[in-house]
Amino acid sequence: AVADSRNLCPVGWHVPTDKEWTVLIAFLGGESVAGGKLKATILWNSPNTGANNSSGFTALPGGYRVANGNFYAIESYGSWWSSTEYDNTYAWPRDLDCINAGVNGDYDKKGNGYSVRCVKDN
Repeated sequence: AVADSRNLCPVGWHVPTDKEWTVLIAFLGGESVAGGKLKATILWNSPNTGANNSSGFTALPGGYRVANGNFYAIESYGSWWSSTEYDNTYAWPRDLDCINAGVNGDYDKKGNGYSVRCVKDN
């Protein structure tokens, strides 16, 4: 969906690149603490470590969908796609979970269903 020619985001908006995610995470203090600053203080399973939403991003725990259509980890995990491909099969998401305040990022299969956050163009 991120690379769909029908445009996932409205005109004047785009899916952030992995580099844009990296800039945001650095601005929020780095990978070990930025997750807490991105996460909403509600709807996440306990302990929702570090969550204070000081960034105003209000990340919600939407879980994820794997290619076979099954959903997992709703209320304890959230992952957001970037527009940056690793190769024809993989792309770069950013992940948050309820048990730590960090942000993780490692390439994953494009067929998985993750959340998307659109960013306003400059």
